[in-house]
Amino acid sequence: MGAPRIIVHNLEQAKAALKVAGELAVAVTLISAPGAAAYLGAAVFRDMINGASRCHPGVSHKAVLDCGDDPGLVLGALRHGIKAVRVDVGADVGARLADIAAQRGAIILTDETPALDLIDSSDPLAACRAWLAAADQRPDSLKPR
Repeated sequence: MGAPRIIVHNLEQAKAALKVAGELAVAVTLISAPGAAAYLGAAVFRDMINGASRCHPGVSHKAVLDCGDDPGLVLGALRHGIKAVRVDVGADVGARLADIAAQRGAIILTDETPALDLIDSSDPLAACRAWLAAADQRPDSLKPR
């Protein structure tokens, strides 16, 4: 998941991130808000990302649903077809979840790679342009992994 990461809270923000990524011809990783699986739900997040993707076809992106510290939410997300989830659990539980995810062609993330959070952005397009342009200029050693 080496593409720059952007935390999106709604469809408008997801569309903005994909629009700018397309304009700059870069890949991007869209991440839900921390713990969003608990209040937004996997199906809503999936549909939001799919809606943004339909508006900007061909833009290279991945989507990650944040499940907080709840392994049950991870399992629910996998059942809804989510292919990447973030969870904050111990190593034993994380390894079991990673095995289950791998069987479904999905991945589990546990890292804290920096991301642009659009929660307070009044201009998501401008924020995404600045973030993605800056990410493209970072030396490889400082780029998100």
